[in-house]
Amino acid sequence: MKAVQNSIAYLASPSALQSIERDPYWPKWDSPWWHMCLLNEMGLAKEIPRSATSKMVEVLSYHYLPMFPVEEDEVPAGTDPYRKIACLCAVGNIYQALFNADVEVDKELPWMRNWFLRYQLSDGGLNCDEKAYSKPIPKSSIVTTIACLEAVLFCRQRDLTDAETVFLDKGANYLLKHRLFRKESTGDVIDANWLEIRFPRFYEYDFLRGFYFLKKWREQSGFEIPTELIDEVKELVSRQMTSGGIQLKRYNFFDKRSYNPNSDGTWFWGHASEIELMKAVSFDGAICDVLTKQWNEVKH
Repeated sequence: MKAVQNSIAYLASPSALQSIERDPYWPKWDSPWWHMCLLNEMGLAKEIPRSATSKMVEVLSYHYLPMFPVEEDEVPAGTDPYRKIACLCAVGNIYQALFNADVEVDKELPWMRNWFLRYQLSDGGLNCDEKAYSKPIPKSSIVTTIACLEAVLFCRQRDLTDAETVFLDKGANYLLKHRLFRKESTGDVIDANWLEIRFPRFYEYDFLRGFYFLKKWREQSGFEIPTELIDEVKELVSRQMTSGGIQLKRYNFFDKRSYNPNSDGTWFWGHASEIELMKAVSFDGAICDVLTKQWNEVKH
């Protein structure tokens, strides 16, 4: 696909390295971060040029605060909250992209994996909204949680530690209590968008993303998934399944605003511009081979 080759060529260019140096994440959706994460979702992380992953590792080693601040006094005066505080779901996604691109993430960026376990809440999930951590009864976010669970389970070349096993089991139970997409208190659907399989996901969520994690954790741990939930997932998948595979219903373009750089080094909120590769893989009627393959792995 020409769009794939164009993304790879861009990541190898001086302008891509300059963009990472300026900021590893912004702007959406056309900085190297998004090229790398999308290639990873497509199963092409090993095609990411080494120069890009090396530069990303270098900048991530110093760019962000060394903690996810949950109290206001943890943030140094003058800190740009958009550029200098990493959210947990973003860390979960870039961790996966770098690991799958053959970066030794735990060696190069040891703070990342520690964050996942450190910021797990009592209900088993995590939350990018720092205010959740100071509430009498903290509530997690499924959107935040899933990327962190994926990173810990899928991105390793060793056995899980006891602490990681507890982390994953608590996370799996959290998803199960919500039946993947429902409010624990009422059973109502949390977000109707989660009932539709979309691609790419980045830090978004749908029922298949959660189910794939549960089934993979079940393979390793024996974790039980209720039959009625499996049947519900099968019915939802059938709504988008065709003879060619899972068919997308829309172009999955999220935020239309981005934090963009000015030539003088300042930043402003403005229009987001997506990369060519997003348009090539996400549109109404597109057959998503990647997610079809995932479904075929776990549907039985």
